This record gives sequence, C-alpha cells and structure tokens, in this order.
Amino acid sequence: MADPATLAFAAGAGLVGGAMNALAGGGSFATMPTLIALGLPSTIANATSNVAVQPGAMASAWAYRGGLAPLGGVGIRTLSAITFAGGLAGSLLLAWTPARAFDVIVPWLLLAATIAIALGRHASDWLSTRFAAGPRSLVAGQALLGIYGGYFGGGVGMMLTAMWGLLTGDSPAALAAPRTLMLAVANSAATIVFIASGMVAWTLCLPMMIGSIAGGYLGALVGRRLPPGVIRGWTLLVTVATTAVFFWRAYG
Repeated sequence: MADPATLAFAAGAGLVGGAMNALAGGGSFATMPTLIALGLPSTIANATSNVAVQPGAMASAWAYRGGLAPLGGVGIRTLSAITFAGGLAGSLLLAWTPARAFDVIVPWLLLAATIAIALGRHASDWLSTRFAAGPRSLVAGQALLGIYGGYFGGGVGMMLTAMWGLLTGDSPAALAAPRTLMLAVANSAATIVFIASGMVAWTLCLPMMIGSIAGGYLGALVGRRLPPGVIRGWTLLVTVATTAVFFWRAYG
C-alpha cells in the first residue's frame, strides 16, 4: 500500500494531466513521468497513465459536446469508429513491443507535431495549394493517429490538432471539442486492452483517475472561455516542452 504522500502526488499529477488534455493535449507529460518517478516500469506507467486519464477525457468530451461538428466532410461518428479501431490495434501492439522501441520513435513524432503547430495556418495555406486534402486523407491520418493513441498516446491530442489544422485550416480552439472526444475514444479502446492484459497499477491509478476527472472538467470549462491565440500558444508551449523531455529521455 502506497503512503498518503505518494497517493496525493499521483492525484495531483492526474489533476494537471486532465487539465492539460482538456486545454491542448499532452496530459501524459504530467502523468506518465510521475508514475515512472514513483517506481513503475515505463510500459506499466504508460498503461496506468492511459487508464487513469480516461475518466478525465470523458469529462472533457462531455463539457465540450456542444462544439462537435464534422471535420473535412467526415462525420464525428465515423472518426470515432476509426479512432476506436486504431486504439485497439495500437494498444495490442504495445503489449507485444519492448518499451525501448517506442521510447526512440516517440520524440520524432512529437517533433513533427511541434513543427506543424508552430507553422499553423501558414502551413495549411501552403499545403492547400499543393495537395487536394479530402475525406480520404483525413480518414487515413485518423487511422494512423488512432493506432498511435492506443500504442503510446503521448502528445496524440497535439498531433490530432496539427493534422486537422493542416487538412481543414481550422484553429486549435475550433478543434478542441473533436480532439477531446477522440482522446476519450482512443483511451477507451486502450483501457479495455490494458485492463485485460493486467498492465494497470491500480494503487496509483485510482487517485490519479480522481484527479484527472476534476482536471479534465475544469480544464474544459476554462478552455471554452479562452481566446484562440491563448489556446494556440499553450498548445505550442506544451508541445515543445513534451518534445524536449522525450528527446532527453531517449537520447540524453
């Protein structure tokens, strides 16, 4: 049984992670490193983190439900089904893959998201003159990020924001509602696999889960009132910080 200070630390990380996921994504930056610092192996920390933030992701999705709308000609139900299937495939892949493999790959994926978010609407305008983005492009990208979300999940919310922004030209603020829903969907699929595989450290997961519920709902309420520029700036800040940390972990 963990001591009260450890449980409080896990709950606090869940609160921060839930709020980060609601505002910009990147909540794993708070939750997974905390679990590793508390002594869990990286694969168990990753699975526990995913399960812990799931209720918070659902709370955020509920708070944002009024902003849901089709993206790039693809309905939300279709995107949700693709994300769920991808999440199942990715979480199964994680159970079969050594931790070191995704530790090396993840920083480069985060770097790509950082560049895409930094360029923002300029990249979208440039892409639209050279590439006819349509529903097929969106579906293919959604499937890949659904797999990634189930496999690791770190920064997947920011990657979704980057991909959708490039393909649709929408701002991060306009994409907050579908992003939080897709995070919840991918986490739901991963939660099924991780629990069935016995990869969850419940002693630390439960207090972190309670914190993530509060953080997810409060973060969504704040996010609906923030100007688009503030949300974009926060998104970029979290993305850069997350990328730097994961590069340091993999290659430092």
